[in-house]
Amino acid sequence: MTPPSALPNIRLKPKSDARRIRHGAPWAWADELVLDRRTRGLRPGSLAILEDADRRPLGLGIATVATKIAFRMLDRDADAVIDAGWFAARIGAALTLRNQCFDTPFYRLIHAEGDALPGLIVDRFGDTLVVQPNAIWLEERLDLLTACLRDLTGCNTIIKNGSGRARAAEGLADEMTVLTGTAPGGPIAVQMNGATYLADVMGGQKTGLFYDQRPNHAFAASLARDGQVLDVFSHAGGFALATLAAGAAGALAVDASAPALDLAEGGAKAMGIGTCLTTRRGDAFAVMEDLAGEGAGFDLVIADPPAFAPSKPALDKGLRAYERVARLAAPLVTPGGVLILCSCSHAADLTRFRAACLRGIGRAGRVPRLIHTGFAGPDHPQHPDLTETGYLKVLAFRLLP
Repeated sequence: MTPPSALPNIRLKPKSDARRIRHGAPWAWADELVLDRRTRGLRPGSLAILEDADRRPLGLGIATVATKIAFRMLDRDADAVIDAGWFAARIGAALTLRNQCFDTPFYRLIHAEGDALPGLIVDRFGDTLVVQPNAIWLEERLDLLTACLRDLTGCNTIIKNGSGRARAAEGLADEMTVLTGTAPGGPIAVQMNGATYLADVMGGQKTGLFYDQRPNHAFAASLARDGQVLDVFSHAGGFALATLAAGAAGALAVDASAPALDLAEGGAKAMGIGTCLTTRRGDAFAVMEDLAGEGAGFDLVIADPPAFAPSKPALDKGLRAYERVARLAAPLVTPGGVLILCSCSHAADLTRFRAACLRGIGRAGRVPRLIHTGFAGPDHPQHPDLTETGYLKVLAFRLLP
């Protein structure tokens, strides 16, 4: 383990705002740093100490100076040592929060900067953990991280899901492997909001299930009793199964993925309500157009699409896509019914997303009233200086008769 005194120093430019870092910002941008030949020569993912222009230490972190985000803060104590004890303290604090919030071991355990562990995602499925180490510094300490996770949680099976844009940006390989224990023989049953979900942790999207929507599933379920529900971009039946568990008369789940819809059907069967769920595979936009042509109507319509605006360059196109979703979904809501629209794009802030939704609803000739704004649950803590950790936005509109 490299002692702090031996670590290289990176310095902010004289005109850079050191107060932003001191007050909690987790990143320093490349254009804020003095990038001399020594600094440019640092190996990506190296530990380094960030200093202000007067060479006063600001903290210890990770240097990847060839990227836009050139420094990620790990610890405000420049003398900290990134060892087993350091990892145990961070993971232990995250575990304490989840144990306070949830009665069962099904949740996001680590939410990157939201839990002071940049680049790390860990989702828990009972005795199984799925780890996404999306940064070089984590990849190089994977054995240490795995041992700490196993010791603190008691989980025997830990799976590495090494896929996604974040790893590619760090030059890391795309791979799926079992780090400890034995891979599950099939989907894992997860109980949330009275519903049973099937999580495919080895072959599903992301880690196998989206825990972030848990409180929004519950809100939708509170509106669903005896109603007909349409769940567009349903994945494994997120909103559909929650509403059926709360007494919806029926739900239609729409998704382009046949394996995801199979999981939704499996969840409904496990709940003993298989006949109440119908599925429809296809492009969500095309299916909504077809449903309108068929004269279909639903008391509750939810659209939870993938990230249409994953970055600022994609923002304008993404906002047009959200507007189109709203325009196509609104006519499917019966008079006085509710339309719930979701965005997981951190580049589209709440104000822009809401404006896009309202444009789409207005173009559909419907009159909305906003009745609820939702976000991710407490197992997805937000870093107040980092919009990426607060990516999820959910808007519920009652459409007037």
